[in-house]
Amino acid sequence: MSGDSLGKLFKVVNWGESHGPAVGCVVEGCPPGIELTEADIQPFLDKRRPGQSQLVTQRNEADQVSILSGTVDGKTTGTAISLMIKNSNSRSKDYSEFAKLYRPSHADFTYQQKYGLRDVAGGGRSSARTTAANVAAGAIAMKVLAELGVEIVSWVESVGEIKSDLPVNEVTTELVESNPVRCPDQKAAKLMETKILQIRKQGDTIGGVVRTAVRQMPVGLGEPLFDRLEADLAKAMLSINASKGFEIGSGFSGTEMQGSAHNDIFFKDEDNQIKTRTNYSGGIQGGISNGMDLDFRVAFKPVATLMQQQPTVDLEGNAIEFTGRGRHDPCVLPRAVPIVDAMTALVLCDHLLRKRAYQR
Repeated sequence: MSGDSLGKLFKVVNWGESHGPAVGCVVEGCPPGIELTEADIQPFLDKRRPGQSQLVTQRNEADQVSILSGTVDGKTTGTAISLMIKNSNSRSKDYSEFAKLYRPSHADFTYQQKYGLRDVAGGGRSSARTTAANVAAGAIAMKVLAELGVEIVSWVESVGEIKSDLPVNEVTTELVESNPVRCPDQKAAKLMETKILQIRKQGDTIGGVVRTAVRQMPVGLGEPLFDRLEADLAKAMLSINASKGFEIGSGFSGTEMQGSAHNDIFFKDEDNQIKTRTNYSGGIQGGISNGMDLDFRVAFKPVATLMQQQPTVDLEGNAIEFTGRGRHDPCVLPRAVPIVDAMTALVLCDHLLRKRAYQR
């Protein structure tokens, strides 16, 4: 299977299945001499891991990461870093009956048609379980970005029709982590939590939007044409399970504006730095970062697995009824936040190293 890697200079190759012995990744291109142990990675995995609250799947995985290569005495050597996260709480029997049918909006049908077979247990490679490895790799990328003071903050902006009204510049990591929904607007967070629990009792699911701000952005990240920074960010975000949309800056709302209002006007600030008075571009112009904060959103659909009876077809196309089983998120948004953070870090780190390659 191709398509398991991301990045060019800072490259991540993801491996493993939902109910296999482990998931993991190999990180190539990490600069040498960076302090790195499992303790640097584990906090990020703890944010993504299942079983955190009643709002997410109750699959109880510790998500303990092991560094198998690429470090000596707690520092990176510049060689490939191999990371492994063991699976310890899989229940493959929950999926046995699904071998004979296609679940609505799952990858069952497409994988079967493309490869001629599929891993029924947990969905195999199509499972969000594989994102644990990307979060671990993202923790390494964040160590590289931290040298420049780059700050990545993602949060749940909306769940269904419930939306946070907190201004972007007031969002902090502390506010995001102050509740299980990971919404910095405390009033909206309570409404979201109530809604998710209500949806869970109904055996249903709900979607929403994760928003990201990247502060202290360096100028000059991104490449012309096919490797524009927003293009690589979009690819990374749309690789996340259940993601269905990406917009940066003014996004679709910018189509309702005139150019005279939409243009970001340049000026020199009190620190003698060239900035823009507005940020409708979302921090990127011509595919290259302009030094303003990155500002983008990722839309996530409702989880496809419902604890309700639904119609579908079996492998021969005969109409049947089935009810979902297993342990699934009624809303992916709270656990998607650290995944979006990680994917952002991976893209930015790769482009940072590519920019450095041009410098003399």
